[in-house]
Amino acid sequence: MTVTDRTAPVRKAPRGYLTVGSTVAIPVRRASVFAAAGLFVLLLAAAVATLAWGRLGIDLADLPAALVGNAEGKDRFVFNRLRGPRLTVAIGVGAALGLSGALFQSVTRNPLGSPDVIGLSAGAGAGAAFCALMFPDTVPVPVGALIGALLAMALVYVSTGTGFRNPARLVIAGIGVAAMGAALTQYVVYALERDKASVLTAYVNGSLTARSWTDATTVWLVLTAAVPLAALVSRRLDIGEMGDDIAEGLGAEPKKAKTLAVLLAIALSAAAVSVSGPIAFIALTAPQIARRLTRGSGPHLLLSALTGGLLLVLADLCSQQLALFDDLPVGIYTMAIGGAYLGYLLVREWRKGVL
Repeated sequence: MTVTDRTAPVRKAPRGYLTVGSTVAIPVRRASVFAAAGLFVLLLAAAVATLAWGRLGIDLADLPAALVGNAEGKDRFVFNRLRGPRLTVAIGVGAALGLSGALFQSVTRNPLGSPDVIGLSAGAGAGAAFCALMFPDTVPVPVGALIGALLAMALVYVSTGTGFRNPARLVIAGIGVAAMGAALTQYVVYALERDKASVLTAYVNGSLTARSWTDATTVWLVLTAAVPLAALVSRRLDIGEMGDDIAEGLGAEPKKAKTLAVLLAIALSAAAVSVSGPIAFIALTAPQIARRLTRGSGPHLLLSALTGGLLLVLADLCSQQLALFDDLPVGIYTMAIGGAYLGYLLVREWRKGVL
């Protein structure tokens, strides 16, 4: 018979760690917890505003019934056809772009290493537009976006001569590939299918107009599959910021971690572009804002996803509610914000002598 010592002291979790059982301890920063809670509250408020504001808005008193599927009449139509799918897509696309940008910036160790700058989004948009117009009944749009993203990244990888290791070459090659992707998109839309150009605004500027629950399902399925993998690689990327040699010595396997991170970033960006078009600068700005909220090291994947979702929902809220314009594509608003931010980053990096 085995006697159990019930007086043995219970091991407490070390400070700054979240424990799962007695064997798993996950590092958690207090600043990150507060930032995540704040971003979630702001995202929830922006989501409520998206559903409730405007002429077709759902009254706050009726909103709970709409959320559980018990809305009737106008509210049912607005939630199921107009604003519900659009909001869900906006959150999913923003989160996917924010997470993709965080992964790329962590791999390249460069604040400009986002899907926008290095041509991934433009390549995915070109692939989606090309397949949607040239092979509408043969190749699904998400598959076309993924093919375009992979081709764009392959071209960047080869043209730099050093893969993704040299930040300056990466940005220069990415800008060139992005220009080529945009040119192909413009050619497909305006030269081959001029009569359908107005319908294909999403593949030029990015748009959330007329999104469906199918679009929401596409991006959220990819997010559901990618988030656990991103969580697994997050710690290795954090260690990798100390340098590949140190990370290799600590058993982080930086090459494998970077490869997985790049593949995840490509899949996330392709999924986002396939349902909304190449919405600019969310992937660039979200990780930077997340990093500045905590002022800590690491990829900040969760915070970047929350920030990306919040930024895109706010931009789409402006697109729907501002009286100066009639449902201007959301990509125009993100371009206006991101263009100024990109200029700031370029000047800062130039002063540091990085570029």
